[in-house]
Amino acid sequence: MATLAFSSALFFSSPSTTNKFLHPTYSIVSSSPRLSHSSPLSSSLTIFPTFLSKPLSTTSRSFSVCSLSVKASAAEKKKVLIVNTNSGGHAVIGFYFAKELLGSGHEVTILTVGDESSDKMKKPPFNRFSEIVSGGGKTVWGDPSDVGKVLGGAAFDVVLDNNGKDLDAVKPVADWAKSSGVKQFLFISSAGIYKSTDEPPHVEGDAVKADASHVGVEKYIAEVFDSWAIFRPQYMTGSGNNKDCEEWFFDSE
Repeated sequence: MATLAFSSALFFSSPSTTNKFLHPTYSIVSSSPRLSHSSPLSSSLTIFPTFLSKPLSTTSRSFSVCSLSVKASAAEKKKVLIVNTNSGGHAVIGFYFAKELLGSGHEVTILTVGDESSDKMKKPPFNRFSEIVSGGGKTVWGDPSDVGKVLGGAAFDVVLDNNGKDLDAVKPVADWAKSSGVKQFLFISSAGIYKSTDEPPHVEGDAVKADASHVGVEKYIAEVFDSWAIFRPQYMTGSGNNKDCEEWFFDSE
């Protein structure tokens, strides 16, 4: 079971009732929300969020931290491509997605931006990619804008883009996925697209910044794919995170 923590997060997907791959439901159970869905990709993928609010020392406001425990199992094995960023706090998301899917019996390839010899690969979570390989996964490096060439014509059922922040970066991957027959497209967006609020955490339907680059990506994915899902995390913390500033913030509170 993979466990991550982040603040003010949101997960949502395509509303189509014919979506056979990913159709989550969200409900409030006492003070502990539960998000779960069933699909051929994951016949039992359950996310248990536990929200913890703490007051800020200098104001009367508080911040919320959400710890997620993710467990997946599969009725039908899928070939999954994860396009992973080579920097920032979101890099750890692709790492744990890969490990969880491999543990459920799926075939996973993780494409990381840049070169394997880069100094960035000496930092977590990249220096733990041997765990993906030992679990049966494949790791490759290259330019996502030329994803078809990098992958040498390999075919996939599902693509997770955990790299692009604007349409220029994501569109080549999405277009390749669509033309290659990919059935489902997942995108790691950001809770940074929301307008400021005095009552965190954000929930689906909160106002977003019209000029936020992620907004254009989300709209494009919804137009191109029948089956899609978007995640909007904010600050990541936990094992494998490579941003010391965020670790310090959460550890100090």
